[in-house]
Amino acid sequence: MRSPFLCAAALTLAFASPALAETWTVKREWVSAHENFLASEALQGRGSATRDEAIAAAYIASQFEGFGLKPAPGMTGYLQTAWVIQPRLEGPVTLSIGGQAVDGVQLLSSSGNNISGKIKVFTGEDTKTMSAADVIMATPGAKTPLPGLTRAARAKGAKLIILRESDDTKKYWEAGGKTTGMSAYLESDPPAKPGMAIAILPAATYDRLARDGADTVLTLPEIIKTRSQTTNAIGYLQGSDLSAGTILYTAHLDALGVKGDTVVYGANDDASGTTAVLEIARALAAGKPPRRSVMFVAYGAEELGLLGSLYFAKNPPVPLKDIIANLEFEMIGAQDPKLPANTLMMTGFERSDFGETMKAQGAQVTADPYPEYRFFERSDNYQLALQGIVAHTVSGWATTPNYHSPQDTVANLNIDFMTSAIQSLIAPARWLANSDYVPQWKPGGKPVAK
Repeated sequence: MRSPFLCAAALTLAFASPALAETWTVKREWVSAHENFLASEALQGRGSATRDEAIAAAYIASQFEGFGLKPAPGMTGYLQTAWVIQPRLEGPVTLSIGGQAVDGVQLLSSSGNNISGKIKVFTGEDTKTMSAADVIMATPGAKTPLPGLTRAARAKGAKLIILRESDDTKKYWEAGGKTTGMSAYLESDPPAKPGMAIAILPAATYDRLARDGADTVLTLPEIIKTRSQTTNAIGYLQGSDLSAGTILYTAHLDALGVKGDTVVYGANDDASGTTAVLEIARALAAGKPPRRSVMFVAYGAEELGLLGSLYFAKNPPVPLKDIIANLEFEMIGAQDPKLPANTLMMTGFERSDFGETMKAQGAQVTADPYPEYRFFERSDNYQLALQGIVAHTVSGWATTPNYHSPQDTVANLNIDFMTSAIQSLIAPARWLANSDYVPQWKPGGKPVAK
C-alpha cells in the first residue's frame, strides 16, 4: 500500500451455494510457496522498479502461463513495463522559521522545489477545519493520524507540512531508511505540478517555533534523477461472451525493499494480496471458461505512488469501458482484531453498491472502520476508480503493527487464515464472472481527480 500511508487488503467471501464453494480447494502449500518465494531473502523486499521487482513479476507471469492464462489482448507476453524517474537529494536540507535556522529537521518527503511561505498552525482534531496556507504545522494524534493530516494539507494547497515528532512520524522516518523520499513519476507522464513536502521537527523545537504567521524557507541541495523500469504482470482468461465485459483482480507485487541497512520484506504488504490474485487465477483457469473475461494483474511500483496501476490505467490491454469492476487485494495475512471474526473491510464500501451486492451473495465484508486513514485513495484501485470504474480494495488488518517494517515477514503471517480467506473468494469470483451484474457508483461516490 502506498506511503505514507498506506495502506491495505483482504476479503473473506462465502457463496450462497456450499456445493459450488467445494468444487475447488485452495491448498495451504500453494499459499505458503508463493509467500516463501516472494517474501524471501533472495528477493530483498521486491523494491519498486528494481531487479528484484522484475524477478517477482517474472515469477507471477510464469504462474499465470502455467495456469493456462493467455497474454492480454494486444500483448505478446505477460509483462508490461514502464520507465520510472526517481529523484533524490544529494546533500542536507536547510529550514528556517521566522528567520531562525532550525536544527534537527527530518525531511520525510520532498516536492523537489525550494519552498517559502507563511505558517498556519493546525491544532484541531477535525481536519475539515484546517486553514489554507503555504506552510502548515500540525501534530499527529489518535484522531489526526499522519496520513489524514498530510492529505488534508494537500487539499488546502499547502506546499509544506511541518509535523511534531511522534511515534507515528518516527515509524515513517525509520521505514523510509531515514532518508528523504521524493515523488517518483512515470517518464511518460511527468507531474503537472509539484507535490507537497513533509518535514518533522523534534517536539521541543516544534513547540518553540509553532506560531501563526511566521515566514518559512526550505532550501534543497542538488537533485539527482535516476531512471529505472517497473513491471506489471498480466494474465488473461477469455470469456465465452466477449461483449459481456471484463472483471479485473489486482494486487501490487512490489514492497519497500532495502531501506538503509534493513530489508522490508513485504510478506503481508503485499505478497499476500498477490498470492490471492494468483490462487483466484489458478481456480478460475481450471474450470469451465466463464461468460465474462477475467484479467489478473500484479502491479509494480505501487510503493512509489501507484505508478504501475497508473501506467496500466493509461495503457489498458482492453478498453477501460469494458472493465466491469476491479477488486484489489492487500494485506490478507492477518485479521483485524477490531472487526468480528471472519469479517473483513472494503475500502469505500459506501461509495458504490459493489460491497453490499457481494455481501448479499454471502460475502463476509463490511465498511472500512478507519475512515480517517482514507484507505480508498491509497491503493491501486484508486487509479481505476478515477477512470470511472467501480474499484475497491479489500483489506484485513489495515493498521497492523508490522506495516512497512522489517517485521513484515512470512513468520508473522497466518497462512491458515490466508488460505481460508482465499478459499472463500472462489465461488463469489465465479458468480461475478458469470452474472449480468454491473456495479454502480452511488450519488457522490465516484471520485474526481484533484
